[in-house]
Amino acid sequence: MTRTVYVNGEYLPETEAKVSIFDRGFLMGDAVYEVTSVLDGKLLDYAGHEARLARSLAELDMRNPLSAAELLEVHRELVTRNEIGNGLVYLQISRGSAGDRNFLYPDESVPGTAVLFTQSVPDLAMPPAAERGIKVIAFDDLRWGRRDIKTVQLLWPSMAKMAAKKAGCDDAFFVKDGVVTEGSASNAYIVKGNRIITRPLSNDILHGITRASLLVYAAEAQFEIEERAFTIEEAQAADEAFITGASTFVMPVIEVDGKPVGAGKPGKVARRLREIYVEAARKAAI
Repeated sequence: MTRTVYVNGEYLPETEAKVSIFDRGFLMGDAVYEVTSVLDGKLLDYAGHEARLARSLAELDMRNPLSAAELLEVHRELVTRNEIGNGLVYLQISRGSAGDRNFLYPDESVPGTAVLFTQSVPDLAMPPAAERGIKVIAFDDLRWGRRDIKTVQLLWPSMAKMAAKKAGCDDAFFVKDGVVTEGSASNAYIVKGNRIITRPLSNDILHGITRASLLVYAAEAQFEIEERAFTIEEAQAADEAFITGASTFVMPVIEVDGKPVGAGKPGKVARRLREIYVEAARKAAI
């Protein structure tokens, strides 16, 4: 089946979808994005993704070509047309194309570009990686200083993931000033006893939607939450470690920079948190 995508008001076969070569998302990385998970044909944490999108756009003084109602309608329509049971909806909005290359923003008469597409991920609820856990390396965090804005400037995370792959690992923990900021596409956590430790929100990390939901669910399940930075050495000495993200939910980390975490296999806290998140997210899905 040919995938249907959405481009600027049209539903098109992916083979017919086009964006201008002068689009600022392509030329300048002047675009933001969101990824919303789909379980059983429903959108997870959608309100959080919608709110973060609005925040990212506002921080960049960028307009949304779609109203809130239109945005939700497009998400649902793509899920239906592409018969997505479990998977993802990717959304990208750029400042559009003024017909040439210019560092200055185009004026308000230039419409923005909105692109959405789906990806089918049948085992999203419990992929093999969640069963076995993942291994991460430490990687210098040299990204720009507004990591709280979810832009398409993803070259450094891509380089981190490639470095991890070359090292025989799955992902990376970014490190700046001696402490972990986050994962290459996730928020990072360690576990000591019944206490979950994760870095507090700031411009240094993405304000994860899965993070926000999980911390609420974890508190309700009587886990202690401590928001502070931690080092690679602390992660290696922790009882458990894990990451969270829209496409990974709660993913156990079993090795950090060559050293096993805990018993070197997914621990009971990460397993339980994944169960809690998936159950609660399913119930709240729209």
